[in-house]
Amino acid sequence: MKADRGVVWTILELLRWTTDYFKAKGVSEPRAAAQVLLAHCLGLERIELYLQYNKPLTAEELASFKTLIRRRLTGEPTQYITGHQEFWSLDFLVTPAALIPRPETEILIEAVLEQVQQPDSPLAKGPVLDVGTGSGVLAVVLARTLPDPWVVALDLSATALALAQENARRLGAADRISFVQGDLSQPLAPGPTFALIVSNPPYVPTGDWQRLPRETRDFEPRAALDGGPDGLAVIRRLISTAHQYLLPGGLLALEMGQGQAEAVLDLIAQQAAYGPAQLRRDYQQIQRVVLVRRSEKA
Repeated sequence: MKADRGVVWTILELLRWTTDYFKAKGVSEPRAAAQVLLAHCLGLERIELYLQYNKPLTAEELASFKTLIRRRLTGEPTQYITGHQEFWSLDFLVTPAALIPRPETEILIEAVLEQVQQPDSPLAKGPVLDVGTGSGVLAVVLARTLPDPWVVALDLSATALALAQENARRLGAADRISFVQGDLSQPLAPGPTFALIVSNPPYVPTGDWQRLPRETRDFEPRAALDGGPDGLAVIRRLISTAHQYLLPGGLLALEMGQGQAEAVLDLIAQQAAYGPAQLRRDYQQIQRVVLVRRSEKA
């Protein structure tokens, strides 16, 4: 792409060129990346690119877009470049302080809402704990969706908590969420308090780290992804302690990695306080979510 004097680049021509260029350089989802970055550069929605496809770019706009292209070629995720990611049809701010929200995590919310919406569910109005809130997607969506919710969003990272707080403010949920810094349940008062505990914990085995895509390995926070030697270090701690903070009949809902379902079910079976567990598959038919209730008699 050249910004030479006399050369006119329209939106459509630039989209085609950038898509081909990204393909040649091995950039993932090249067309979507080209669209998102150009829309961000021009302050437009993606659909508007095609409504204004003949619009020529100025030299300043071309220069700005070239900067975004260079950043993407280093492996920097498109979401960090634009600072935004859609999740549950909401626009969340994202920064390298927290994991980029994935579509798979929407499966966790869907599974939780199925449980909450059952007749006479004890989960409908109870307090919620989001462990490892990151950018706050679980806390914000549940605060906006559940009837009369009160959510505690917990994270060890102060910068992640600040991001989650900003997302809650922007999306109208700040008055229903308390933000607490700390490691798992350590900052919480002992005793059964919550009707629902949710978490998208780190679950990538340490040995798999170098095999992750460059966008993930080099730019996203390792603490939000690395789950220890078997990927279950944090999940193991959550399962072993969550029942102490759940009300009788309360629900623990966790996201997990590919191939971890059997080990997670074994961990749950070792705790007498839990009832039978349920699993949910993601869009790739991977067992992605586990749900288990604290026994009424525990």
